[in-house]
Amino acid sequence: MEEKRKSDSELEPVPLAPAASWNTEGVPLPDSGVIGAQLREIVSLSTAFERHLGRALSVNDTDLAAMEHLISQGPLTPSELARHLTISTAATTIVIDRLVAVGHAHREAHAHDRRKIVVVPTPASVRATFEALMPLIGGVASVTNELSAEDRATVTDFLASVVGVYRRALEPPV
Repeated sequence: MEEKRKSDSELEPVPLAPAASWNTEGVPLPDSGVIGAQLREIVSLSTAFERHLGRALSVNDTDLAAMEHLISQGPLTPSELARHLTISTAATTIVIDRLVAVGHAHREAHAHDRRKIVVVPTPASVRATFEALMPLIGGVASVTNELSAEDRATVTDFLASVVGVYRRALEPPV
């Protein structure tokens, strides 16, 4: 890596529990070493950051997931949102009501079907969400930009392989 990166001795120590310390009911786990421990920590920190973001925006996990879909995909009908959230349309109505009540979304008439409505994120909510996300987005961009082209290619290949492992694990059994 480039010299401007901190050396391993300058990095803050991170308590990394080896996979073998997990309660696995006697099932042996393959050892992926420090990299595996760091990936588990990223997953754990990602979950903690989502809870932090939900608190910052005054929403629960389901409402935050709905906001993510609305912000990333734009206005959605309640049924489309229900499919994305994998919850019933009745439960989605409650989610939408909560988002409208706290000012994160509003309902509008559908542009092409006057029988339908769409749920639209408010500009203030989109702004607040990105303001809360910027320390994470900017921090990851900064770390990424510090990598040499060769290191970036190595990390990209590694992460693509890890993404593949996750996708295969989510596939239904044949």
